Amino acid sequence: MMKRRVVLTFPPEVVERPVISLMIRDYDVITNILRAEVTEGEVGRMLVELEGDGGNVKNGVQYLKDQGVTVEEAIKDIDLNDTICTSCGVCTAVCLTGALTVGPPDFKLTLDKDRCILCGSCVDACPFRLIKVRF
Repeated sequence: MMKRRVVLTFPPEVVERPVISLMIRDYDVITNILRAEVTEGEVGRMLVELEGDGGNVKNGVQYLKDQGVTVEEAIKDIDLNDTICTSCGVCTAVCLTGALTVGPPDFKLTLDKDRCILCGSCVDACPFRLIKVRF
């Protein structure tokens, strides 16, 4: 089984088509929608976790691309400036998924990109504005 988190960007002409439903049905890909911003007639974006046989996931992603959907790895959409971060931990208090943690051995802030759902709570919480989320 393969798991992959991706951000899907739908152009306005694709938003109203059932491309996700057809991918699930035709390629047997389990799809967990973690976040979505979709409005009829506008560009839509979704953060999804795709799970299934490696070949099925790969073919399902290719199907989405063939339908005009842009597919990007999710982690490219979060930036953490860890060179000047003080590891104060304020962002960890609002991170509901536990993607941001501060702990032993060095008590430095760490980001588990596989757990991040790009909710943006950490952006507002960081007193130094060192976290940027593009969704």
